[in-house]
Amino acid sequence: MEKQLKYPILMVHGMGFRDRKYLNYWGRIPAALESAGCQIFYGNQDSNASIETNALVLRDKIFEILEKTGADKVNVIAHSKGGLDIRCAIAKYGLGDKVASVTTMSTPHNGSVTVDKLLKLPDFLVRIAGKCTDIVFRVLGDKQPDSYSVFKSFTTDGAAKFNAEYPDAPETYYQSYAFAMKSPFSDIFLWFPSLVVWLVEGVNDGLLTPESVKWTNFKGIVRSNSRRGISHCDEVDMRRIRLTRKQGEGVSDITEFYVGVANDLMLMGY
Repeated sequence: MEKQLKYPILMVHGMGFRDRKYLNYWGRIPAALESAGCQIFYGNQDSNASIETNALVLRDKIFEILEKTGADKVNVIAHSKGGLDIRCAIAKYGLGDKVASVTTMSTPHNGSVTVDKLLKLPDFLVRIAGKCTDIVFRVLGDKQPDSYSVFKSFTTDGAAKFNAEYPDAPETYYQSYAFAMKSPFSDIFLWFPSLVVWLVEGVNDGLLTPESVKWTNFKGIVRSNSRRGISHCDEVDMRRIRLTRKQGEGVSDITEFYVGVANDLMLMGY
């Protein structure tokens, strides 16, 4: 970017991971954005806390960033569940005048039909699975894990309730992106969940379909020019390498995609 973004970027991670100094959730992406002149900060919310619990953490983080930088607002880039966390924070705490833009990457705004089907299991089994998951993430650093609540928030009914309760703030610009793998077997880490979602709903990024993540100012499905496509892991540069060396139509390096997003925000005055 020849010019710089007007406001700093708050990066909000998704479910199952935390912001760590030496094992960055976002891989090479923050460094690429900083090289392009962006100021980068992290949400540092729990991995598996409820949306409302994480929203409070993000509210405090936004005020911390504004005080530290002297900026009037922040831009937010959020991945997966992180998009719900920040939407809740803005709506619940009236932060529309503090958040210039929210860009969500594969966030389940509309819930998942696959999760609907999975949660038809007896509720006590779902609760047991949630409690076991909570134990793991408490050990890994979560202060208030609530996996059962998170599971429920990913249903289509849970999403509809959330969207009614926490609408977009009129002062904030929202945009959303979807991603897609070329086949269920494109990513060895996600082949099984991708296959399940493929059989139930169709094309997906290993976890979520474009219909699940489509939200305000939907920018479409981002595809790579590799044979793999772009998976939920690739979206946050989990492998720390280019998707492909080939050039041409589609994304060859996810870091370049994020720099392009930041450039577009800059051109819009954010």
